[in-house]
Amino acid sequence: MSDELEKKILEAVEIARTTGIVRKGTNETTKAVERGQAKLVIIAKDVDPPEIVMHLPPLCEEKNIPYVEVSSKDELGRAAGIDVRCASAAIVDPGDAKKLIDEILGKGKKEEKVEEKKEEKPEESKPEEKEQKTEKEEAKKDEKEQETVESKEPEEKQEPEKEESKEEEPKEESE
Repeated sequence: MSDELEKKILEAVEIARTTGIVRKGTNETTKAVERGQAKLVIIAKDVDPPEIVMHLPPLCEEKNIPYVEVSSKDELGRAAGIDVRCASAAIVDPGDAKKLIDEILGKGKKEEKVEEKKEEKPEESKPEEKEQKTEKEEAKKDEKEQETVESKEPEEKQEPEKEESKEEEPKEESE
């Protein structure tokens, strides 16, 4: 990663800290990602042991949240506005840093418009697909329910007969 890009990332954290919302620390970052609140996750490379932040990249990928790495947790802590080192941070509300974050992530205005158009088209077809799926799922559930009801009826008929025969046996012995 170039020094120039890293400076932009740290600058975005500083701007977001003053005009938006930044979660500092691995626990708060993890919570922001799990809740889907994070817009950008910043992870320090020099964390020891690395297991402290090892879960963040897969979690971010699962939640489709972009993440970047910086070389020093000291610099990340300073950018986040705390007096100690910071292993990771999450920008929840970018505030005035939105343009800078889009630049860091490589999103231009043209790409954003194309993505918005792509997102609109699949969303229109998705409700129809969901309706079809739910109809199929309901039909399968109905079939399963009927099968279970049919299979339970003979069992229920057999069980009372067994109980009756058990009751008759002791009577015969007592007589």
